[in-house]
Amino acid sequence: MPWYDMPLERLREYRTETSEPAGLDAWWAGRLELARAQAQPATFTPYEPDVYQPFRVLDVEFSGAGGDPVRAWYIRPAAEPASIVVKFIGYGGGRGAPAEHMLLPALGYGVLVMDSRGQGGRWTFGATPDQSTGPENAQVMTRGITTPEEYYYTRMFTDAARAVDVALELAGRDAVVAVSGASQGGGLALAAAALHGDTVAVCHADVPFLCDIQRAITLAPHAPYTEIPEFLAENVALIDTALNTLRYIDCALLARRITATSLLSVGLMDIICPPSTVFAAYNEITADKDIAVYPFSGHSVPHAHAERQLRHLRAALPG
Repeated sequence: MPWYDMPLERLREYRTETSEPAGLDAWWAGRLELARAQAQPATFTPYEPDVYQPFRVLDVEFSGAGGDPVRAWYIRPAAEPASIVVKFIGYGGGRGAPAEHMLLPALGYGVLVMDSRGQGGRWTFGATPDQSTGPENAQVMTRGITTPEEYYYTRMFTDAARAVDVALELAGRDAVVAVSGASQGGGLALAAAALHGDTVAVCHADVPFLCDIQRAITLAPHAPYTEIPEFLAENVALIDTALNTLRYIDCALLARRITATSLLSVGLMDIICPPSTVFAAYNEITADKDIAVYPFSGHSVPHAHAERQLRHLRAALPG
């Protein structure tokens, strides 16, 4: 795939043209207040202790948006960790098996892996329904798009913020929390960092999705962004309504609230999350930040990027 977006020098200056909804902070505060009011106590069930020793794995169920049950894994080293990383999953995937998430616990960190409601039917499996009876091989970009209160990603962002609540419950209020993810998981990491403010110390967002969405849906030639223009091509009466809904979950707008030290990544040949949309979020972050730019990468990062992330994490968090 050739470079199809802006030159790098323009990307470093690019700002979203999407306007922020009035009262966005109060609107999100209301969403989170409602979810916390509806929450039941989280449950933590030991999982396969003989298989994963000396690590400890807990099968977690907590209340997300609307009080809905959301599943997660909590994986920790034998010693109580001083830091915990909340990990979010890319589009179509679920939390999978604990064995998929052992790197950070092996290095001394706790990790809480949030399942993705109504997904987990494609490249790894999930266990959390969204207004149904189980995980799905779902296309969710237009689910509930006629109102921000009922939009799918409003629920997902609320789940992500509640996952940070649970991480603090697990590790203690004095624990240091990071958020991390790639693609959809990167967007969820940005959202969780924005919605939790100073509670989140580090944000890692690789090739993040859900940034500068109104540009992305006119530029990205590949799904999942294409789900929206395909829908609006026929549902023309809903165009203004849908675009307004998307403003409430646009991480390029929410990124202005991030106080965590942040490391993002971008592939200049990414046809899923166009580079300008990633920079739209990055350029709005006013906290300490860095971005790894990979000129010949698409919607992925080089394997060496994992060590850059670990160095960044070590510098910011106790192990």
